[in-house]
Amino acid sequence: MIDKLFRFVQEDLASFGDLDAADDMLLDVQTLTDAMMTIPQKVAELGIRFGLNLLVCWILVHCFYYRKSKRRDYYFTFMVFSSAMLMLLYIMGNVEVGVGLTLGLFAIFGVIRYRTETVPIREMTYLFVIIALAAANGLAPVYHVEDLQTSAPHYALSWGNVGVMALVNALVVGLVAILESESLVRHTTTKLVLYDKIDLIVPEKRKELLADLEKRLGVKVENVEIGHVDFLKDAAFIKVSYPLAKGEHNSVNMITRAKDYVE
Repeated sequence: MIDKLFRFVQEDLASFGDLDAADDMLLDVQTLTDAMMTIPQKVAELGIRFGLNLLVCWILVHCFYYRKSKRRDYYFTFMVFSSAMLMLLYIMGNVEVGVGLTLGLFAIFGVIRYRTETVPIREMTYLFVIIALAAANGLAPVYHVEDLQTSAPHYALSWGNVGVMALVNALVVGLVAILESESLVRHTTTKLVLYDKIDLIVPEKRKELLADLEKRLGVKVENVEIGHVDFLKDAAFIKVSYPLAKGEHNSVNMITRAKDYVE
């Protein structure tokens, strides 16, 4: 009975040894395939990722964002942020720390930097789009392993994967182009006015208020909102809404202090 039990234990240990050997073979294949990507292939992969991401980012920022806002500070921020995000994801995505830590680091940097300044919703939207594209371009597969079952597995460029990655970027650019199209929506803007005729801010004199604002501002006022009223100085803050002509943009409409103006 003891001999049978001993043989049974030996057979189980032998089977575990076979599993370990299979795992070792699998690890050896994985290590071999990881080492098969040549330096020119790595450089080509980085060039494809960086070039596509830079091109798409430039189209979004230069052709859509900057054309309306004329904010050179955000132009610089978006372009550098996108490239740095791509590089960090590409480098750290191939090591043990993984992508989670990479995105966590950028989240911490973003909270530290942007929590001290009010970022307009349009700029924040472009920032998130750029981060998403950088993550997609930095992590999407470009090469695939061929001849894995043979003794000479190697990496080969997958034009299908590159095409899918390019299609993703094209779809995002197309969506932004449609939403930024002036023919799609009617563009209006607002202006913050420190108004001195507080006797006209009452509801009974709304028509007189609109006429006075149109005369003094030179725009067709669509709506007004009354804000803070200072009876000691006979002044009130009024938010004026008016339409923009085709091709016209206004990026400083809500600025009330000189230090808030950034070229």
